[in-house]
Amino acid sequence: MDVDGTLVDYQGRLPDSARLAVRQARANGHRVYICTGRSRAEIYPFLWEIGLDGMIGGNGSYVEDAGEVILHQMMTAAQCRAVVDWLQARGLPFYLESNSGLYASVDFASGAADAVREYSCRKNGDDGTMTVQQAFPDMIYDGELYRADVNKISFVLRSIQDYEDAAAAFPDLKAGTWGGSGERALFGDLGVKNITKAHAIDTLLNHLHADRADTIAFGDAKVDIPMLKYCAYGVAMGNGGDEIREMADLVTDDVEQDGLLRAFCRLRLI
Repeated sequence: MDVDGTLVDYQGRLPDSARLAVRQARANGHRVYICTGRSRAEIYPFLWEIGLDGMIGGNGSYVEDAGEVILHQMMTAAQCRAVVDWLQARGLPFYLESNSGLYASVDFASGAADAVREYSCRKNGDDGTMTVQQAFPDMIYDGELYRADVNKISFVLRSIQDYEDAAAAFPDLKAGTWGGSGERALFGDLGVKNITKAHAIDTLLNHLHADRADTIAFGDAKVDIPMLKYCAYGVAMGNGGDEIREMADLVTDDVEQDGLLRAFCRLRLI
């Protein structure tokens, strides 16, 4: 299952009903994995404590089962350096997503403030008061930015042209966008090419000697569509974008309206 907008709400809060759903499903013999754009450093203890079997991170670049690393594809040091230099020259605030932590440009806290507020307002329907510190509580602002352990790099978009120019400048990397209701972009990202959540799930199943026919995927965004297509059954959250809701086998309620628990019950996982 995806994390943001699926397991937790867009402010990172875990509904009690979601915690209950995961724990009861595992008690019934099911394996439960998160499959997220987050890197391992962003999977905080309160998420592991619900009893996950493992995780897929970086939108498919990292796979872990019961503490064992099955797959980890990272940007090269040269690719990271080139992207950092390009973003700094363009004046775009950014952060590096690594399993060891999140490493931000010195201007990220101020430069991402408007995007974070808009993200919060769109996704949560609140007054847009979320701060960068609340969104990224463990962000590191004085770390080394030329690194060899980076899964992907996210950056603030001033316009969609920044994304298009990044995609053109780095054809050896996978370019994407994220961060808004109706899939409207607030951030761009660059990561390892030719990875998807679906490929990572396939890698995990091969490791487990498990059958694809026994898989169910849960998500809320366009980036989740490949895993919903790959798995035998796909569930979209009610708060999801139009594209994923239209292609899903089942559309459940919003994450904040016990959508995960309701789907688990309907599918007789619990």
